[in-house]
Amino acid sequence: MSRATSEDSAARIRAPSRKDLERPLGDCVKIALEAYFRDLDGHGAADVYRMVLGEVEPAMLQTVVNYAEGNQTRAAEILGITRSTLRKKLKQYGIEIE
Repeated sequence: MSRATSEDSAARIRAPSRKDLERPLGDCVKIALEAYFRDLDGHGAADVYRMVLGEVEPAMLQTVVNYAEGNQTRAAEILGITRSTLRKKLKQYGIEIE
């Protein structure tokens, strides 16, 4: 069994449709993980939890900080975490506030 190449994966990438954008986040994660496991083509998977958090968390942090117009206190309130936790996570992912 051959593993899918990055060229194969790139060929399948398309712009999201309106329907895609209206899907609940959990459905999007489920679809992405199903595709990930399918693309493994018999190869083993490991550390999926860390992989998913490493993709989702920085995107969430950046989006919320942008929504809060760079106000870290407000972003932390929106996220339901302390400002110090937000700052730690921003540093962890190398996210800079403009």
